[in-house]
Amino acid sequence: MKPDLLRPLLGTLGLLIGFGLYALAGRLAEPWQSAAIGGMFVLLGVSAWVYARGERWIQGLGLLLLIYGLLRALVLR
Repeated sequence: MKPDLLRPLLGTLGLLIGFGLYALAGRLAEPWQSAAIGGMFVLLGVSAWVYARGERWIQGLGLLLLIYGLLRALVLR
């Protein structure tokens, strides 16, 4: 079994980018703050769904993230 060394690096880089974007979105005025953060959750949910490739629990998590993102962008403030 060959370890994929690039995967942990990309995961760490993705976390750093995600936390940075979340912090920048937190500086926006409402309603743009909720829309930007909700949009990020929607994108995260869609990417989890696409990445899952048949793994039901990851697809379920992606669906939950997508629903929360839509609620955050449109309803929750």
